[in-house]
Amino acid sequence: MRLTIAAVGRLSAARAGPEAALFEHYARRLTDTLTVREVTDDRSRDMAERRRREAARLLEQVPRGAVLVAMDAGGVALDSPGLAKRMGVWRDNGRQDVCFVFGGADGLDGSVREQAEFVLSMGPMTWPHLLARGMLAEQLYRAQCILTGHPYHRD
Repeated sequence: MRLTIAAVGRLSAARAGPEAALFEHYARRLTDTLTVREVTDDRSRDMAERRRREAARLLEQVPRGAVLVAMDAGGVALDSPGLAKRMGVWRDNGRQDVCFVFGGADGLDGSVREQAEFVLSMGPMTWPHLLARGMLAEQLYRAQCILTGHPYHRD
């Protein structure tokens, strides 16, 4: 399976920081390909316009035919086995690409959530965007371990 993270903002800005190290640690452990596609944040003063512009740029980064997963606090909060099960279903149904989309500081425009096949929440708390990418990479690695029976995840 090919995995993509499409996000507003640059992880490279924190290249030497702990957020980047966390992300890289888990991204390297994945046997699936994980690509990050970043778009610059919009500088428009109008929040609605800023979100619309960012959404358009993010949607351009989603691979054709990919499962679009919108990362949004209002989505479904899964436990690790639940995410693994969902990833396994997509894989078993022949879906080759899954793209996780993170909005900017103002969140995702509704157009992204409407087009998403699934809206995933990392819980009700607000997380720094760069840390959220690392947390997602860890959960993707954990899902991979659950699906392959690797002992990294214990119930």
